[in-house]
Amino acid sequence: MSQGQVDIGELLMHHTSDAYAIDFSPLFHWEYGKFLPDVHVAGLTLNFTPTRHVFFMIMAATLVFLTMWLTGRSLERQRAGERAPRGLASAMESVVLFVRDDIAIANIGHRGAAFAPYIMALFFFVLYGNLLGLLPWGATPTGNLAVTAALAVISLLVIEISGMVALGFKGYMRTIFPEIPGMKGAPAVALSVAMSPIEILGKLVKPFALCVRLFGNMTAGHFVILALFGMIFLFGHVAVWRWAIGFGSAALVLGIMLLEIIVAFVQAYVFALITAVLIGVNQHAH
Repeated sequence: MSQGQVDIGELLMHHTSDAYAIDFSPLFHWEYGKFLPDVHVAGLTLNFTPTRHVFFMIMAATLVFLTMWLTGRSLERQRAGERAPRGLASAMESVVLFVRDDIAIANIGHRGAAFAPYIMALFFFVLYGNLLGLLPWGATPTGNLAVTAALAVISLLVIEISGMVALGFKGYMRTIFPEIPGMKGAPAVALSVAMSPIEILGKLVKPFALCVRLFGNMTAGHFVILALFGMIFLFGHVAVWRWAIGFGSAALVLGIMLLEIIVAFVQAYVFALITAVLIGVNQHAH
């Protein structure tokens, strides 16, 4: 790469990939490397030094806590004065009721209220993780496959363990070895056993789809935005096109950024909704 040129590929990877660095450019930039020793477990070399995505993941979790804490305090003060909720408390109460009634209870059933706090935390954590990546110096933890995979594994455990508790061991095993309508005896048993690998695979594929959908949508948006910005560096040296390329790219990036804000909310809603649907499916014998 000659002097004065910009490597678009490096720009894309720098913004979307994880790193041992915190970058609040132009105010602050810190590349700290691995400051914790490696840990060797079962032939694997692990290092628990927090990365940029871990830092923003902690920030997202902190924002979830602060949102709920401030809302709770505001509601307590307003109820003590026998006043209707207003401001942040009113807005958050509407969101909480929507998630509880229209996502958790509507898809899980009468047990849905018990899962509402988990669905709520999942919704706001994914939402804040998505939005943090839209800041000029931000990073998107939900654009990291390890983060979305961890969320999917937690959801898988909630789905399967709650299903086993609700249905009992025998009822839960029917979700792996299904009853075949209209068949009895040895043929029914044989077909039920033959179907079990497909049922087990189905249990694993559903959270895997959650993981990949969130990761793909959040990463793709950043790639599109940075690729459009890259057009300025690729064609900006041509005097005739310089202003047209600059204004055109800026307009397209602004439009994509506005779309990404909508996508951030939609993906948080979809992740919470599908998790609630899968919990509800596993709660009922039918």
